[in-house]
Amino acid sequence: MNSKLDPLIQTMLKDAFVSPQALPQCPSLQLYLVDPSTMQRPFSLDEIRSIWEHTTYWAFCWASGQVLAQYILNHPHIVKGKKVLDFGTGSGIVAIAAMKAGAKEVIACDIDQDALVSCEENARLNQVEFVLSDDLFSINDTDIDLLIAADVLYDRANLSFLDTFFQFAPEVLLADSRIKNFSHDQYQFINKVESFTVPDLDELDEFRWVNLYQGRK
Repeated sequence: MNSKLDPLIQTMLKDAFVSPQALPQCPSLQLYLVDPSTMQRPFSLDEIRSIWEHTTYWAFCWASGQVLAQYILNHPHIVKGKKVLDFGTGSGIVAIAAMKAGAKEVIACDIDQDALVSCEENARLNQVEFVLSDDLFSINDTDIDLLIAADVLYDRANLSFLDTFFQFAPEVLLADSRIKNFSHDQYQFINKVESFTVPDLDELDEFRWVNLYQGRK
């Protein structure tokens, strides 16, 4: 349980609470996530409606975030000594991994204010610190070396971000399980990794495969 995050997750489900959970594919990290016990029961129609309308995305570690975090931990040279911008940070999993891997500084950006509270709590849980931002376009830093993003291409309308990202950094590292096999001259496919959401939502098999891409300006 967490006194800051429990009231936030209860906007989705009144009896829900968070607990610190290890990540199967990132065993060196923990996150405050929705406790699985609160999701393993039948829901009323009102509860289902509330879950759909008030989904606390930050309270789950999505497949792409887990894959991208472990990729960074396995390849620390990608971030070591660099200033990194984590766009759509959610729980902060990738920002935390970047700091653990030796990034000089990380800016964790998300428009969801509750997600930023989650980031702050998860950073403390993992004994790291990073800067928080709620608006990508208010970030005026001109010395960002790398932009990282996981699961931000869930809608094809968001493919425009592939160009926008280069306004903020000369290199991009991207993981996505929703929009696959996009074509862009500045992005190169790196790898495909099977993963899952934590707690596991038993999603369709197609969403359990995460594609990794590297972009260069």
